[in-house]
Amino acid sequence: MMKRFCSALLLGTILASSCQQGAKNTSENTTQTEPHAFDTTIDGKEVKLYHIGNENVQVAVTNYGARLVRLLVKNKEGKSTDVILGYDQAAAFKEHADNFYGAVVGRYGNRIGDATFKLNGETYNLEKNDGKNSLHGGTNGVYNKVWTVENQSDSAITLAYISPDGEAGYPGEVKMKVTYSVGKDGDLEIDYHADTNKETVLNLTSHAYFNLNGEGDSTILDHVLQINADQVTEVNETLIPTGKQLPVAGTAFDFRKPKTIGADIEQQDRQLELGKGYDHNFVLNKAAGLQEVASVYAPKTGIEMKILTTEPGLQFYSGNFMDANGPRGKQGKAYPFRAAICLETQHFPDGPNQPSFPSTVLKPGETYTSKTIYRFAVKS
Repeated sequence: MMKRFCSALLLGTILASSCQQGAKNTSENTTQTEPHAFDTTIDGKEVKLYHIGNENVQVAVTNYGARLVRLLVKNKEGKSTDVILGYDQAAAFKEHADNFYGAVVGRYGNRIGDATFKLNGETYNLEKNDGKNSLHGGTNGVYNKVWTVENQSDSAITLAYISPDGEAGYPGEVKMKVTYSVGKDGDLEIDYHADTNKETVLNLTSHAYFNLNGEGDSTILDHVLQINADQVTEVNETLIPTGKQLPVAGTAFDFRKPKTIGADIEQQDRQLELGKGYDHNFVLNKAAGLQEVASVYAPKTGIEMKILTTEPGLQFYSGNFMDANGPRGKQGKAYPFRAAICLETQHFPDGPNQPSFPSTVLKPGETYTSKTIYRFAVKS
């Protein structure tokens, strides 16, 4: 029987730490997300809010889009800080689904050029939701579906979704699962598994928007970022890869040594101009298996997040399309231009149309697996 993580002690801790007072510094920025605000129905299916956590990491998840709603970690003062953007009600996530806050995106995370690809000589036409391109699976992506909670403990939750053959234009019935689990060392681990009854393409990732100063803080330009990548994939005017990989050395894209995100973001660079900042896939320097590939640190709160993944690419998005006049977030806070970053571990954008990129083909009898860990600590 599924177990709702609502022991009196932990629930009390979560609610006590989630009361933010506007006069306080955003290093104390935690938010109160009432479970009843997620007790609703979307597309005829029951939606709820679930909690997992321990003394170092507390996570709230909704089964609408299998999305992260809240992620509380300790700052340098020992206070809980919510480091991901989002909303306080399931209805707001649904209304603004194209923001992708906290969701698992797919079937294909990132863009597919001209919303089409060929597989075994057959052309598949996808939903266009990014100009002429398809982004994060189209309007019927898995981020916009109600998942089923298969099991839950105090430290982990597994959600499942069956995407029918032809959904959003993709071939094959795909049975997918995502498991969120927390570790005692400050880890949030995300594990993906899937299989198909027909050859298809698949590229799942988490679209969490991070601000380690606390969600609602006005900028991430002060965050110190390091990415272990010698190259990025060049993009065209619609942010679709050209197939060429550009060296980062001597450019604004060189994060091989830690530097603030704002250090070079206004540099005269054609790729920055096209993305209105960073919105690019970094080609990670890694072999097969789980490895540390990046880290980000916020001096203001002392929070450091290390990223470990099995994936070959990392999409770094610097919040270039965010707008203070856009939909209000938690507790009615504005989320202005460059108030968050996304660091999405994944295969490369437009992979199905780029033969030189790592394959995203999934065949019957194979199992799709992917693992990413976001590891939090306080850096002295």
